[in-house]
Amino acid sequence: MPATPVDALPLVGAVPHDLSIIGLFLQSDAVVKVVMLILLVASFWSWAVIFDKVIRLRRLRFTASNFEETFWSGGSLDDLYERIGQRPPDPMSAVFSAAMREWRRSAAKNLLGTPVMRASLQQRVERVMGVTVGREMERIERFMAYLATVGSTAPFVGLFGTVWGIMDSFQSIAASKNTSLAVVAPGIAESLFATALGLVAAIPAVVAYNAINKRIEDLVAEIEASSEGWIAIASAQAFTPSPPTPDLAAYRPEAPPRGAQTLAY
Repeated sequence: MPATPVDALPLVGAVPHDLSIIGLFLQSDAVVKVVMLILLVASFWSWAVIFDKVIRLRRLRFTASNFEETFWSGGSLDDLYERIGQRPPDPMSAVFSAAMREWRRSAAKNLLGTPVMRASLQQRVERVMGVTVGREMERIERFMAYLATVGSTAPFVGLFGTVWGIMDSFQSIAASKNTSLAVVAPGIAESLFATALGLVAAIPAVVAYNAINKRIEDLVAEIEASSEGWIAIASAQAFTPSPPTPDLAAYRPEAPPRGAQTLAY
């Protein structure tokens, strides 16, 4: 007697599930879907911020390096200020432009005629440079708080989706009165997928935040070192009745001098 093929029957209470990434998203609960969408948007925006910061910091370091080489090359500070104009391309040149503007304003108002007025010049220049550094750093550090927020909260948002999905799975078990793995596994897989998305969003944000923040700190240190050199030059010019060409070896931080800077006042 020939053998008759028998079709396999699904287990009672078993529901076919697509365990692919897209299938897990489409078959998940509405709340879990919202959590996944939030994490996907957060991750996408985090990568956009990361690429923007990396490219911008690289460009700022390049332009700042060019400005520093020009500053210490021995040319006139007035000529350098005229070339920069009112739109400095990087924070270092912005600090120099603000200090030079304060110097010119003081000279135009004859505020360098007495020793007392000359003594206050250094304080005014330091104050202006400090305000400019703070303003430039605010621009550079924009959206850094967002990376920190995503890095610290995304895992918990994913965990919330996981807990909600597991609760939904237990409700399905109670409704079907079937505790087989075929009933529990799909819901748990959807829930754990939310946790995975939370980690995918958080890990790059944390790593990028630490790396970018280190680069920003290095840039700030370079700006402050150059500012101290500029303040020393301005102070030497202000307290000398007929200021000679200053020796920049005493002012330039961590680099041999290439020439001398002079102020036209």
